[in-house]
Amino acid sequence: MQHDTTPEEARAELPEPRRILARSGFDAAEPLFAADLADSGDVEQAREAVAAHASRLWTEATRAESGDTDDRPLYWARLVLSARLRAWRPGFALTDGQRAELLRLLEWESRGFADIGFPPGERWLRLVVTGFDPFRLDEDVACSNPSGAAALDLHGWTFPVGGRTAVVRAAVFPVRWSDFDEGVVERALGHHHTSVDAVVTLSRGRPDRFDLEVWNGVWRGGGTDNLGRTSTGRAPVPGPRVPEWTRSSLPCERIADTVSGRYPVVANTEVVEVPAGSREEVRRPQGPTEGSAARAGGGGDYLSNEIAYRNTLLRDRSGRSIPAGHVHLPRTTAPDEHAEVLAQVREIVAATVS
Repeated sequence: MQHDTTPEEARAELPEPRRILARSGFDAAEPLFAADLADSGDVEQAREAVAAHASRLWTEATRAESGDTDDRPLYWARLVLSARLRAWRPGFALTDGQRAELLRLLEWESRGFADIGFPPGERWLRLVVTGFDPFRLDEDVACSNPSGAAALDLHGWTFPVGGRTAVVRAAVFPVRWSDFDEGVVERALGHHHTSVDAVVTLSRGRPDRFDLEVWNGVWRGGGTDNLGRTSTGRAPVPGPRVPEWTRSSLPCERIADTVSGRYPVVANTEVVEVPAGSREEVRRPQGPTEGSAARAGGGGDYLSNEIAYRNTLLRDRSGRSIPAGHVHLPRTTAPDEHAEVLAQVREIVAATVS
């Protein structure tokens, strides 16, 4: 069977991604990975090789000095390894299902999902923070995503809160509708809502400010993802009684009042809805009206809104009232533009549990 590369994997062969990998040293991952795949004598050995190399990508990506984080080497290296794994012809029988399982393992380990673990004990406050991959790469293949950089920057950060210590674990989500269709948010974050003290999702937003997104809608508006696919309609969220809207429980007023820096921090309550009994879309600056159907949350109708929706729905279903919500970061696109943004993100995260 032919195992074609994906559009993302094909993009990783372009000159600029290859230069990013060479400058960062992440280009060394491919030959080492290929050698260990070649040495694998069965599926179990291949699984061990994939897990080890994927975990190493995540570890190396989170080692940068604070404020100097580049999310692009991790993104492109993952795709290079994924393409190599997709094309691999082992000397033993490997079913399509087993190959797919190995590809899922590569994704899971290299995105930090397997590294969201916390120390035991009452002295700790436990925070999960997530970002996204770079996107709109056909417009700018060299672009970075400040939310992904922030996740890498924050992973492992600790800071005092009263007599306790807050510890942050982070992960980076794909910009692909299909992963959300398959429940990646629920698998990655669902069980943490029963034990952590806050879950904050991040993404790239408008150029000149931070937006604390108050309302999230269940509607997809058809944006194009990193595979070139679109999706329109209600998000396929699992479970009964899926509401039109969910609401952030981040302490928006406290965050907006206490965080300082170049970019203002704004609590955004605007939504787009179809009011009850109507067929026309209406923009509501102060949030949805009773019985309305969602068409866009404060964070829009793309994957930012959807991760915000799924995260806050998981909070509601857990029965807990922890801070959970979404923050849109200023639209910086190059790592050397991120430093001020990352510093303010730290303040926002700290204010969430202060």
